[in-house]
Amino acid sequence: MVLFLDDASADSSAEFPDRASMMEVRLQAQEDEITLLKSSLADALRRIHLHDQLLPLLKQQLIYSQGILSVWQLTRFPHHHPPVTENNSIYSILHSVLLGQFIRKNKNPYNIFLCCVCFPEQSIKMFIRGRPITMYIPSNIQNYEDLKMEPPSERLQLDWVYGYRGRDCRANLYFLPTGEAVYFIACVVVLYHINNCTQRHYRKHTDCVRCLTLHPDKVRVASGQTAGVDKDGKPLQPCVHIWDSVTLVTLQQIGLGTFQRGVGSVAFSFADSGAFLCVIDDSNEHMLSVWDCNKGTKHAEVKSTNEAVFAVEFNPIDSTNIITCGKSHVYFWTLSAGQFTKKQGIFGKYKKPKFIQCFVFSLTGDVLTGDSEGNILTWGKSAADIKTLGKGAKVFLFATETFQIMRQTRAHEGSVFTLCTLQGGALLSGGGKDRKIIRWSADLAPERECEIPEKFGAVRTIADMNGKELLVGTTRNAILRGTFSNGFVAIVQGHVDEMWGLATHPSQNIFLTCGHDRQVCLWNTEEHKLDWCIILEEYGLCAGFCPNGSVVSVGLSSGRWVVLDLLTREVVSESIDGNEQLSVMRYSPDGSFLAVGSHDNFIYIYNVTESGRRYIRFGKCNGHSSFITHLDWSKDGKYIMSNSGDYEILYWDIAAGCKLLRNRFESKDREWASYTCVLGFHVMGVWLEGSDGTDINALCRSHSERVVAVADDFCKVHLFQYPCPKPKAPSHKYDGHGSHVTNVCFTHSDSHLLSIGGKDTCIFQWKVIGGEVGESKESNCAIKSVRQRKVYTQIERSASQWPAASVFSICSLCDHCHISFL
Repeated sequence: MVLFLDDASADSSAEFPDRASMMEVRLQAQEDEITLLKSSLADALRRIHLHDQLLPLLKQQLIYSQGILSVWQLTRFPHHHPPVTENNSIYSILHSVLLGQFIRKNKNPYNIFLCCVCFPEQSIKMFIRGRPITMYIPSNIQNYEDLKMEPPSERLQLDWVYGYRGRDCRANLYFLPTGEAVYFIACVVVLYHINNCTQRHYRKHTDCVRCLTLHPDKVRVASGQTAGVDKDGKPLQPCVHIWDSVTLVTLQQIGLGTFQRGVGSVAFSFADSGAFLCVIDDSNEHMLSVWDCNKGTKHAEVKSTNEAVFAVEFNPIDSTNIITCGKSHVYFWTLSAGQFTKKQGIFGKYKKPKFIQCFVFSLTGDVLTGDSEGNILTWGKSAADIKTLGKGAKVFLFATETFQIMRQTRAHEGSVFTLCTLQGGALLSGGGKDRKIIRWSADLAPERECEIPEKFGAVRTIADMNGKELLVGTTRNAILRGTFSNGFVAIVQGHVDEMWGLATHPSQNIFLTCGHDRQVCLWNTEEHKLDWCIILEEYGLCAGFCPNGSVVSVGLSSGRWVVLDLLTREVVSESIDGNEQLSVMRYSPDGSFLAVGSHDNFIYIYNVTESGRRYIRFGKCNGHSSFITHLDWSKDGKYIMSNSGDYEILYWDIAAGCKLLRNRFESKDREWASYTCVLGFHVMGVWLEGSDGTDINALCRSHSERVVAVADDFCKVHLFQYPCPKPKAPSHKYDGHGSHVTNVCFTHSDSHLLSIGGKDTCIFQWKVIGGEVGESKESNCAIKSVRQRKVYTQIERSASQWPAASVFSICSLCDHCHISFL
């Protein structure tokens, strides 16, 4: 029988997400423009206020400049200075006072010491979204134009992947004869050796992997990916990779340019030893296609349905029969001479469930399905009965047999998410709401059951480990190992929602993550495991370890922040600053202060005592015109550099009561204990041409100050040399994340780099290779100077080398204008 359904509603409904997405893009663009206008207005007002304050000083310095010119003329040409009269009393004053002081202080009046003036060549501008950002060149750089940027000698090698994608994928966990569990997260397929606790990674996919299946030979694997977009917004073509699980070599790349949006389900044929591969894409019609695995050519294709499709499988004894299931349907397909015919499963007197979640084949040839009503339905062939075909559908009977329900077995409370057949005909079922795993006999009599802990979520998929143990993937992105007798323990865990918070311990090989799932997790980089995890009332967005390593502060979404003891996991302190989300928590190098950056545009400063257990408000940095994004402390713990959402770079004197340093030129030579600000002279080269300001989410300088790692919005992790002050600087680029990379951080010894994804919920641990351990930054730095100098470096030159026009100049590129005698 063939059902002709009205697909107009499906097509129209498919347009709404596209229209909504387009409206969201336009709204975001308008918000960005408004933010930029506000920022420009605030900057203009700040400059006007600064000029009003500097006007008396400029007038005074203009008088001094005339006097300096006179001193220069007097010292260089003592017989040609103008006569002293009432009309040029300034010369009289300078001659009698300034020149006299210079002669007394300096034996040689021809040598004049000047503070380094802010000349035009001492700053450079970069533009983000049309807004100029002035960067001041440090004193140790002699010739900025001659600097050459090179990729760092260090490289990254993927060492470990934390997490598993179980929240929205099915049938994505298999056990290989090599003792490895194969599963995926983000763009990586992980092969995890369970007993040896080692990982290998298949990394040929260019976007998120969505489905996975194992070949009958237990060696080859097929994995399908979504489409995605590149950094320019152009769509990337989805495809299926067939690869060798032993060598990790790609054998075939199937369907490139054929599938739309992504690949939702894949399955190998069994009756012919895996000669064919069946694929269902994520287009509106969910195209069903069959491919020759050896040749990589398409054998047949047909429109499946406008409804969601969850699973596809070949009949294990007949490769011309294929079954698909999904929202309110089970379809039985027959492939003959390159053409598909379809029969719909008839529910008859049984209630039609909203979703058919999964199915397997029994040893007798029947089909067993699990549905959203908690039932296991047994399907078999029978003579067609027109009375049971349902109402309102146009039905054409083209065969004398159809598939109908032979038996209904109540299995779970809530959905049946997965079914797994065992050797001998036994069946395993995994439940959603009740989180139970039930073992059934061949005739569907319940034999044993167990319940997995609530913190791991529902059962998503089950894999048999040689008939002895089971692997269970869950909806909260965990993989459990165990038996009915001994229970189950987690061998893989991960976050289940977007992550932003990342911090590494100052002296141990551990790190902390937090995200929108309200989980705060502490991980061990050596043992590659989760040490502990707690659930907060709100979701965390940022974190920072106290320098003594005993506590860690976590900033939350409401303006509240908590301090956790690493050993007891207890909250030892908590405060609230404003009513908007917090974006950065950063301790001063000696641990005496904590800076809290908020989306309310303020930076809150706290005095820290009792080894990080007591916090007293010290002050508030007020001056940004947009939300705080990043901040860093100076090495002496007295100053802060901060960035905001409107691309500002501001400096603060904390010791002077959180005072804003309006003269940014004075901070150009300051040394910073960390460098995580995405805007600054030393990291200017990490920005690509045409960046809109949101392309880089985070960066982190290594403790050796040799390299800087960058997390961008295009699923990439970059490694640049440090400093990196010139545009279009070369870097090493690393793929693997399936969404925007939200944060990066080096471990305390710089042996590893951690990167976290946003929507892909994965954590990558990269091993830093190359370079030499303990090598200083100067040995690898492309920016080398004759000698290091501090701010206001004294320049000693003969008076004859300074033309009069250069003695005093007002720099048009910055806010600073200063000259004085020493």
